[in-house]
Amino acid sequence: MTLVFNEVPVEPPSTSVDSSSAAPQAQHAASLASFDAGPPAGETASNGTSVVRVGAQRFRRLRHLRRGGSSVGWAILGFVGFGLLWQLASLASPDVPTPMETLGELGTLLQDPFRDAGPNDKGVAILLMKSLGRVLAGFVIAVIVGVPLGLAAGSSPRVWKSTNPLIQLLRPVSPLAWFPIVLVAFKDSSMAAIWVIFITSIWPIALNTAAGAASVPNDQRNVAKVFRLNRLAYVRHVLAPHTLPNVITGMRLSMGTGWMVIVAVEMLSSQVGIGGYTWETYNALNLPRVAAIILIIGVVGLILDFGFLRLNRAITHQEHTS
Repeated sequence: MTLVFNEVPVEPPSTSVDSSSAAPQAQHAASLASFDAGPPAGETASNGTSVVRVGAQRFRRLRHLRRGGSSVGWAILGFVGFGLLWQLASLASPDVPTPMETLGELGTLLQDPFRDAGPNDKGVAILLMKSLGRVLAGFVIAVIVGVPLGLAAGSSPRVWKSTNPLIQLLRPVSPLAWFPIVLVAFKDSSMAAIWVIFITSIWPIALNTAAGAASVPNDQRNVAKVFRLNRLAYVRHVLAPHTLPNVITGMRLSMGTGWMVIVAVEMLSSQVGIGGYTWETYNALNLPRVAAIILIIGVVGLILDFGFLRLNRAITHQEHTS
């Protein structure tokens, strides 16, 4: 008996997909492919650059912090060493005030710094302001006279040859040697003190300005000739920007010297100021207070010097970035 099976045609599986389900599947496949391929090349480069930039900034900050911490540490070590030497000196000589006695008098001076109970009873802040006023007056006059003189001497060999011998003759003269002459001329000790500060401050400003003006590169001078700049435009666009760091350096030196000289001038003339108060305190044999005043004078000088130093660094940084 033979069994015969009727062949039933079997249709192959349909490959057609419903349009409603095809789109989500395609989007899913595309997202998987993009995930495997990674971010675009431009985005990767941008992220990498930003990461490197942030890392460089953090490294610079850490480096600045380390340098600052190292500087502060060495400064503290220097002050501690100075205090130990001071203590040894006070032990060797009983007349020398100890650091603790000086700090005690310093606290007393700072308790009421703006006291004004008469011409002979003023606080240390008022005395400092009177001395700083004289220094600033003479310093400003020195800047007004010294900067143009230095620009002219550095730019013109003839002006330099005519002024340099006179500067070298007057520069070594002690500032206090001028005081009796100007006191007789002005009949006013305060004006005489301002003149002494002026004659002290003008030489560093003039000489440093002349050095900066003389060091203008020949390329810049040739460019100024090509553009046919007049004298005022040359000074504004070429000479002054190149000379400015030297001017700031001269001003820094002049301010430091002027602040030293005003103390001696006020001592000599018994004027109301930090120098005159130092001399009065010495005559009263209050040496711990004299040492405290010396510390105050040093702190004020340090602040003035730091201000000009920061100004010089800011100008130099601006020139490098421009």
